[in-house]
Amino acid sequence: MSAEHAHAAHHDDHGHDHGSHASYIKGFLLSVILTAIPFGLVMAGGFESRALTAVTVIGFAVVQILVHMVYFLHMNGKQEEGWTMLSTIFTVVVVVILLAGSLWVMYHMNTNMMPQMDHELTQGFGS
Repeated sequence: MSAEHAHAAHHDDHGHDHGSHASYIKGFLLSVILTAIPFGLVMAGGFESRALTAVTVIGFAVVQILVHMVYFLHMNGKQEEGWTMLSTIFTVVVVVILLAGSLWVMYHMNTNMMPQMDHELTQGFGS
């Protein structure tokens, strides 16, 4: 084994994609677009249904998270024998539990601690 071959083998990246300049630019442009569209939507007043506006903005946020994971964190199913995907799924589950629990607690605290407020306005969110 020559010294050059040994040096190249030592610095092998083991299949990790570190990205190219073009992929970083592509990820950045997608991120800007995925931020500008919901921002423009909300600044224009959104859809007639507040729920549809919220779901649309959340959908863009989820897609942006995926863009960041692929283009900036270089995550895919091939790396590290699936551990990356397993840790991603675990993280998503924990974040969903934390967000749902936080929203549940905030809603019930508002309902129980501010009974004088008109809660019919908050019930209209789903319409």
